[in-house]
Amino acid sequence: MAAGRRSWDAETARFVAAQFDQLAAEWDTTRATGRDDPLRDALDRGGPFPDGACLELGSGTGLFTQLLRSVFPRVISVDLSEQMLRQAAGRSPARVRADASALPLVDAQVSVVAVIDMLLFPDETVRVLAPDGVLLWINQLGDDGPLYLPAADVADALPGDWGAVEADAGWGSWAVLRRLGRRHSRRLDRFPTPQHTPPSRQIGHTLGSLDGSNGEHLSNEQ
Repeated sequence: MAAGRRSWDAETARFVAAQFDQLAAEWDTTRATGRDDPLRDALDRGGPFPDGACLELGSGTGLFTQLLRSVFPRVISVDLSEQMLRQAAGRSPARVRADASALPLVDAQVSVVAVIDMLLFPDETVRVLAPDGVLLWINQLGDDGPLYLPAADVADALPGDWGAVEADAGWGSWAVLRRLGRRHSRRLDRFPTPQHTPPSRQIGHTLGSLDGSNGEHLSNEQ
């Protein structure tokens, strides 16, 4: 089940993949919003973040991958659409075609899961996150977006006890969610809206491969 949406099954996954395959070639010019203020602000103010791999779910054509790579040492881009991933060849060195409801990862394998205007699969997200891992929940258009969920709803959907810090930025909003415990005991905090957008940091990293059998790895040559 995708949180806040209808049931997700194999037929739905095939339909969604086909739709995005058709849109892939023109996505950047006709569909993408280009509004990266929420992600920039989350990366600037939402830390500190744990060291380790970042899993980018619903990565599409890789428009946000470089921003994630400026902060995290490894970014693995996952999308259901093969054609979207092929469009991302110059942006996302590590690309895997997989269903976010059944990820090809072992338990607790990644430190960060980045979900940018994507359906939330709570059980699978928590399964792959390390104990000190964080969820980056980004809505480019805030509550005007079709997949928007407020931070409190995201925290409630995740198995276990989670807290969040959230803020508006530009046209959108963001939340960083962590498991509650000795280090993080506040349920929900809200940051003020920033007065300016932090500058982009362009730092490249070498990415490793993704282990598992349920995904299809695409190299930069494809």
